[in-house]
Amino acid sequence: MVLKISGLTLSVGEREELLSARVASLLSLPAGVETDLQVIRRSIDARRARPPRFVYLVTVRLPDGTPFSIDQIAAGMTVTEENDTPVEKQTAPAGKYVPVPTHRPVVVGCGPAGLFASLALAGRGIPVLLLERGKAVPERLIDVHAFWDKGILNPESHVHFGEGGAGTFSDGKLTSRVKNPYTGWVKRVMADMGAPSDILIDARPHIGTDRLREVLVNLRHRLVEMGCEIRFGSLVTDFTIHGGRLTGIVVNGSEEIPTDQLILAIGQSADDTYRKLAKKGIALGPKPFAVGLRVEHLQEVINRIQYGRWAGHPDLPPADYFLTAKMKERDRSVYSFCMCPGGRVIGCSARPGGVITNGMSSFRRDSPYANSAVVVNIRIEDLGGKDPLTGLAFRRHWEEQAFLAGGGDYYAPAQRLTDFLEGKEGGSVGRTSFLPSIRKAELKDVLPPFVVTAIKSGFAEFERKMPGFITREATLFGVETRTSSPVRIVRNETGQSTTTTGLFPCGEGAGYAGGIISSALDGIRAAEHLVVALGRCLHA
Repeated sequence: MVLKISGLTLSVGEREELLSARVASLLSLPAGVETDLQVIRRSIDARRARPPRFVYLVTVRLPDGTPFSIDQIAAGMTVTEENDTPVEKQTAPAGKYVPVPTHRPVVVGCGPAGLFASLALAGRGIPVLLLERGKAVPERLIDVHAFWDKGILNPESHVHFGEGGAGTFSDGKLTSRVKNPYTGWVKRVMADMGAPSDILIDARPHIGTDRLREVLVNLRHRLVEMGCEIRFGSLVTDFTIHGGRLTGIVVNGSEEIPTDQLILAIGQSADDTYRKLAKKGIALGPKPFAVGLRVEHLQEVINRIQYGRWAGHPDLPPADYFLTAKMKERDRSVYSFCMCPGGRVIGCSARPGGVITNGMSSFRRDSPYANSAVVVNIRIEDLGGKDPLTGLAFRRHWEEQAFLAGGGDYYAPAQRLTDFLEGKEGGSVGRTSFLPSIRKAELKDVLPPFVVTAIKSGFAEFERKMPGFITREATLFGVETRTSSPVRIVRNETGQSTTTTGLFPCGEGAGYAGGIISSALDGIRAAEHLVVALGRCLHA
């Protein structure tokens, strides 16, 4: 017999070992009954009106015939009887093996979508050729640190291009609103590859940039063991299309690779690839996205706001937040995005002459700073035209403005939050975590006026929801433009381009996902569509 219990709580300072005893008391179990308790989900309830507590969803397996009572269940708790332990599906997509076609499938892009598309296909006995324009993690680290330390930007190896994609230099969040039966499998793979096992139960799991790099190297070795070939420094520069069907690709301007099945998981920063797709007549469309600034506080400030007098308790992780504000008079939304507790703000320029910011943190989240993007929605009509590439030009313009405002050497323009809100010029800026460095500037000049106005109104609403959020010690950085792709590579119900058979666009760069988990799931979906197109059976 398996019981599922939700709403079980522990106070700060109580150990998880108490859960079994608490369940036994809750169910009035006879003395000596052995229970097999499994934690399915763990979260923190840190509403400021009461002490923070840990909330659990657990299953308890009892010997058949064990008497128990659920008549006196505490408020907020539920107990239901299950047929079996309700864990997320952790088995890989599987199918019947058949011979590989004449031309092996190719996957372009070594981010989450490309990696999990490759893993799903290799698991079906279809090892792929995986191409990545950037470098493997060890070499990529050298290039990224050269940018942060010396301002030397390698246009083909940076925070966006290379093994793992942009997520390699992030917080490694694994949260997603996507409901998909393979979410558990994606997390299980990551745990098997070296991610902390807590990602399997935490309601808001994260890996951290340091642990994620280890996961990526191990996953690459796994793919090679499964027969995949992985090539770095391999930029797809052209697509060969005959009669509306893909027949091959060109790599690095010279090598022709025949293939009629291509999963395109390029990420959202490959502007040159978008332009090539448009030139080849592959259907693209403009897509709404968001732009704004990144704000940084001392982590202890966020802890005090969120945890109150319990801030600093060793059992509590660095506090985070998610804030939204609806500007009714302007029909705009302002919201926090990619919040990094215990992290740092990083420069992640993708091309010469532009400044882009993002947040990053390690697994321990032990930096004294907390940061988050604060962004405003951009509608298609804001872009000045319906050309599918207008969004690229829009964000490029404001990245260039940030570059100029920062002094033209990849320093980020920065301003105290209070000075920005009050319209003060020339105010000093305190210490920050930003890499490579900052220069004080007026951030009203690095974004469209309607975005600046909306952000200012949004901060007022944030302060109402989190008193103390607006403080002189907080710093703003410009600009945040890579929340999601401004372009969609249009695909049909078969997962293929509406104009080119054999081309399977997926992931964040195709405009169908955002974040590590949803991108990985979209890559798996692309692999399943490819299998159908090859005539393979989806299920054993």
